[in-house]
Amino acid sequence: MRNNLPAVPADTTFRGSFAAKLRAVDRAQQRHPATALPVAVYKKFGDDNGGQLAGLISYYAFFSLFPLLLVLVTVLGLVLHGNTTLQQQIETSSLASFPIIGTTIRNNLHSLNVGGLPLAIGLITALLAGLGVTHATQIAQDRMWDIAPAHRNSWLRWRLRGLALLAILGAINIAATVIDGWVDAGSAHSVLGTLAALVVSLVLDLALFVAVFVLLTSYPAKVREILPGAIMATVLWQILQFAGGYIVVHELKHTTDTYGLFAIVLGTLAWLHIGAQATLYAAQLNVVRSKHLWPRALLGDGD
Repeated sequence: MRNNLPAVPADTTFRGSFAAKLRAVDRAQQRHPATALPVAVYKKFGDDNGGQLAGLISYYAFFSLFPLLLVLVTVLGLVLHGNTTLQQQIETSSLASFPIIGTTIRNNLHSLNVGGLPLAIGLITALLAGLGVTHATQIAQDRMWDIAPAHRNSWLRWRLRGLALLAILGAINIAATVIDGWVDAGSAHSVLGTLAALVVSLVLDLALFVAVFVLLTSYPAKVREILPGAIMATVLWQILQFAGGYIVVHELKHTTDTYGLFAIVLGTLAWLHIGAQATLYAAQLNVVRSKHLWPRALLGDGD
């Protein structure tokens, strides 16, 4: 028996109507730069497996963080042996940049006054782990800039760039901790002096991210190309540090009493992974802007 009911058009069904509305929203976001650029960054980040790349960076960063902080505290103990007050100010300021593990190390500083062979081992470990972080970051940025493996930096070149970045990181960290210690010690008696010191710290962070986005990629990046991403990364890292400090003070303190080492390790890994993702999103912003890869469609394969 033949069915005489009229055929229902596909676009009048609930599914068809919902899909049509999604397509309309997708077309609308592509017409407005305020939404098209962030969406394009988000889409390309997923296409490049940015989450996995961030996981690789945070893995190496986790293993480099412990020896780097231990070496920092040990060196301060040796260099500033006669100035306990300044040593404590710089230690507190520097370790505050790592709100989860920094608190634990600061509470156990009495066990870190060592030198000689332990310090040499710590330096070597920190150097190797730090190069692991820089290499993982170079791999991530090369993929984002779509650099073919045959055109990427050579074995020697990427290691030299990694060493240069680590040297810049050390110099900026020393300068930033001295400035923070100056502010915490009350040397900046006026609000203007304190504000100036904070601005200098932000500028140092910005300089660090500029160095990261220029040195740790095979793409011949120019400062004007990567400056927007560097600014974004600086802002995101400041927010992340404040958020991490708040969580440590109000939430993680009670958690560590219950779960101890597990809370510290998992909290540190989560903090590093979020930080790595924030950095790679900022790098992706540079790529999308420089190569004009926006607007992009969220639905379907076409851009």
